[in-house]
Amino acid sequence: MTRESTSFRGILSIVGDIVEVDAQSAQRLGILPRNRELAMIEQDGRAFSLAQVARIDRDRVSLQVFAGTQGLSNRAQVRFLGQLMQAIYSTNIFGRVFNGAGQPVDFGPRLDEDPRVEIAGPTVNPMARILASRMIRTDIPMIDVFNCLVESQKIPIFSVAGEPHNALMARIGIQADADVVVFGGIGLIYDDFHTFRKAFEDAGVLSRSVMFANLASDPVVERTLIPDLALAVAEHLAVEEGKRVLVLLSDMTAFADALKELGIAMEHIPSNRGYMGDLYSQLARRYEKACDYKGAGSVTILSVTTMPGNDVTHPVPDNTGYITEGQFYLHDGVIDPFGSLSRLKQNVVGKQTREDHSQIMNTMIRYYAEGVEAEQKQSMAFDLSPFDRKLLRFATAFRERFMRLDVQMPLESALDACWALLAECFERDEIVIKQSLKDTYWPDHADDNADAEQELAQSS
Repeated sequence: MTRESTSFRGILSIVGDIVEVDAQSAQRLGILPRNRELAMIEQDGRAFSLAQVARIDRDRVSLQVFAGTQGLSNRAQVRFLGQLMQAIYSTNIFGRVFNGAGQPVDFGPRLDEDPRVEIAGPTVNPMARILASRMIRTDIPMIDVFNCLVESQKIPIFSVAGEPHNALMARIGIQADADVVVFGGIGLIYDDFHTFRKAFEDAGVLSRSVMFANLASDPVVERTLIPDLALAVAEHLAVEEGKRVLVLLSDMTAFADALKELGIAMEHIPSNRGYMGDLYSQLARRYEKACDYKGAGSVTILSVTTMPGNDVTHPVPDNTGYITEGQFYLHDGVIDPFGSLSRLKQNVVGKQTREDHSQIMNTMIRYYAEGVEAEQKQSMAFDLSPFDRKLLRFATAFRERFMRLDVQMPLESALDACWALLAECFERDEIVIKQSLKDTYWPDHADDNADAEQELAQSS
């Protein structure tokens, strides 16, 4: 009899979705469970649920039960399968939807014979990595112009409940110039998941996408596996097939909450606000999968991290900020230029992009910041100078033309639009920017309009 076919009774306790098994009962049958090994819980002669080893503590083995433990008897049997959790990675997975156990849930053909790869492997050897130096275009000006998304970057969208972070992430997945999009939905309500899938279908990108989804009504345990499943598939596509893969994860706060719930069930000692002390390590293990592979493709990770109460010091965004390379800060329905940051943008700005990119990016943000100050002066009834009034006009137009989430422009068109807005609101000599760039990119019609306005003023 093989260990995969040997079942035994030895359940000691059932707490939440955690089942504790007598390790000595397994050892007497020659079974030595290992960490993260899969097991099958069987009851009344039938399979009850898949489970995974979460902890081995001397004479006890803790199992996370995927389908939950409701209706499970302590007389149920346990069968260790001798393998770790695996993800399907054949070409048949494109356009398919999988659950947190790695099984298809879209009523499509079964994929039992397709090859599989173990999940949650080690991160890449630094010697196999190359410096991030290629931009991922999204056609969203607030990203492409002001905080470029770079291949192999790991970057979250910091947001709060009620903000359109999922709509923004779907747009990025549709418009990004990546070869493959791997989506991981963690604890989503059905409407949000349906929005993602319908958006991908309508845009015609579902055929180059793979979706893993754990809904709010699905087992909590499976939420902890969604990032590992998505990243295992992404790694294979990048390394073995040389694909540029964009991984979308929403919401990593739900992932952390699932870890907290399981940790409490296993009587771990909580740390800050009830989260386990290894929260940083758990997040880093997933985010560090982002990589530009030498001689192969790349994995870029974009996640949603909701901040309860808009509190950036909450343990999940706080730890995330130490791991990732910046953030897109979604605030009041727009990507806030003051809270957003891409630490890798200097690797591509002016190198892979137009020569004026760096100067125009800094100039636009500087004048927008001054425009916000002018708005505050106006609200407090201070006197405004003529230049303040120009700044007010600029700030209003900037929000409308660049910050709205439905704005879509290629990078070069967005840069031209920046020059056009500057010329519309200011005189050429008022713009503090390199003269050679103004000579090259300042709109010709702007000078004609300025001359016409001057002549009209003189005649009147």
